[in-house]
Amino acid sequence: MKIAVFNTRKYDRQFLDRANAKRDHELIYLEPRLDATTATLATGATAACIFVNDSADAHTLKLLASEGVQYLLLRCTGFNQVDLKVAEEVGIRVARVTNYSPYSVAEHAVGLVLMLNRKLHRAFNRVRDDNFALDGLMGFDLHGRTVGVIGTGKIGMIFAQIMHGFGCQLLGYDAYPNSAFEAIGAARYVELFELLENSDIISLHCPLLPSTEHIINTNAIDQMKPGVMLINTSRGKLVDTKAVIEGIKSGKIGYFR
Repeated sequence: MKIAVFNTRKYDRQFLDRANAKRDHELIYLEPRLDATTATLATGATAACIFVNDSADAHTLKLLASEGVQYLLLRCTGFNQVDLKVAEEVGIRVARVTNYSPYSVAEHAVGLVLMLNRKLHRAFNRVRDDNFALDGLMGFDLHGRTVGVIGTGKIGMIFAQIMHGFGCQLLGYDAYPNSAFEAIGAARYVELFELLENSDIISLHCPLLPSTEHIINTNAIDQMKPGVMLINTSRGKLVDTKAVIEGIKSGKIGYFR
């Protein structure tokens, strides 16, 4: 099969070539992102392979179909960038990565919490300049703090388990509650407003859907504790960027990544 691989970097080629070593697919690596202006680069390919920043909207999918593309392969779990209805209409079958290391994302989220809390990024730069002053580098104990987890799927569950190890209280919010979450200990499900009002740290681990787009907006931020830490390792559009900027300026949001 000839596959047009959009939005590729060196690491994409490394891993895809390794996976293709015992197969006979023809991988055509393309640096541009997929959108309506680049779809014709897939001419002659049976499949197009894309990532999170590519756009497979209605217009792009129709162009791909006209070029003979029959499959759209996603190198990610999220599929919000694909118009699934149009894909079905034009006969393009869509496949995605159903699961990749949830530990890596959860551990990264915890790393961000530690970095922001202990000001590690600022301290690193100061030390490089032989400045060992502690002013502005004070953090807080995670032990005993309340952590709100929005989305308790595989990644959210692992994040919650790690934070429980720090001695944190856990509040969860999910449209589909997971009994394993409350089995962690010091964890319970609450309504979103209660999570926002009581959490010292809020971490987002939910997919981007119409119901979750801008789940963190002005109204949500107004309900949060002053100086709250907000972590988003999911989709960017879960957060209303303008509202977050205003929250940071006002001091309502003390930390954000």
